[in-house]
Amino acid sequence: MHTISTFVRSLVIAAFAMVSLPVLASQNTLLVVGDSISAAYGVPSETAWVELLRERLSGQGLDWQVVNASISGETTDGGLRRLPGLLEKNDPDIVVIELGGNDGLRGFPPNVIESNLAGMIELAQDSGAVPLLVGMQIPPNYGQRYTRMFADLFPTLSDRYGVPLVPFFLDGIYDQAGLMQGDGIHPTEEAQPLLLDNIWPRLEPLVAD
Repeated sequence: MHTISTFVRSLVIAAFAMVSLPVLASQNTLLVVGDSISAAYGVPSETAWVELLRERLSGQGLDWQVVNASISGETTDGGLRRLPGLLEKNDPDIVVIELGGNDGLRGFPPNVIESNLAGMIELAQDSGAVPLLVGMQIPPNYGQRYTRMFADLFPTLSDRYGVPLVPFFLDGIYDQAGLMQGDGIHPTEEAQPLLLDNIWPRLEPLVAD
């Protein structure tokens, strides 16, 4: 009798495992690799755009795990060096690349920024993930030539690699009263839903696919 009971119990455990595995496998992973804008600098983490993204995905019945690997002050060089480990650890299906702003503010050469972002895109694609590139712009006081070269590198990379692009993450935010913090660089808490709205049109087709 003990042998029969053990056998039945084993069958039940095996059946449960077979039912559970597809459920676990159904969850996809979205990795955000960004700077302070995505790291919730100066705003409560529970109101930041990445957390609002988690809520929106859940509210729409989309089974996604969102991993936020953003670091305040991060550059494209740092992101490129960290990405292989992040890809290995998280095995993401989508990689949101929100970097370049700090490079531009520090006056890094546009060709270096472009090369670093290209490396990140290639790493993501080689891993089987879909990259989403988030475009940024810098203030005009850096000079017309530099600001133009910086802004143009994002659509250039998007076209070269055939990846979706958010044209300008701070569109409708950077020049509006109450939506930027006192430093003029970081969005306020009130701006977080707008950041999500700016990225959502490019992200929605990827998460809903």
